[in-house]
Amino acid sequence: MAKKIDGYLKLQIPAGQANPSPPVGPALGQRGINIMEFCKAFNAATQQMEQGMPIPVTITVFADRSFAFEMKQPPASFFIKRAAKLKKGSSEPGREMVAQVNRKQLEEIAELKMVDLNANDVDAAVKILAGSARSMGIEVVG
Repeated sequence: MAKKIDGYLKLQIPAGQANPSPPVGPALGQRGINIMEFCKAFNAATQQMEQGMPIPVTITVFADRSFAFEMKQPPASFFIKRAAKLKKGSSEPGREMVAQVNRKQLEEIAELKMVDLNANDVDAAVKILAGSARSMGIEVVG
């Protein structure tokens, strides 16, 4: 018999760096989840990834206070900033362009992000990513 779902919790945690401090600890504690058990499971699952990469995670909380979690790909902005070799985007996007990315780089990102994007093919995914890049003050060339 399936467990009764009590709720969902969405967090963005750096890969391999889940610990009981905020924001992870308080969010899990309010739902009655064993915080250290989640931290150990998440860190083990993200051990092979680049340390510090932000990982969106959806935690399903069951009525018996057990949990299951599903990880997604890092945000598109993370990949775009990495492709443009930036720490952060423009403080005035639209007026001030801080870097450039080419279409080939966006296609590589689109292939990684395809499972999380609402697109039917790579061209549509590239258009989505190009819009994200422009909103960060990054010019798309090619």
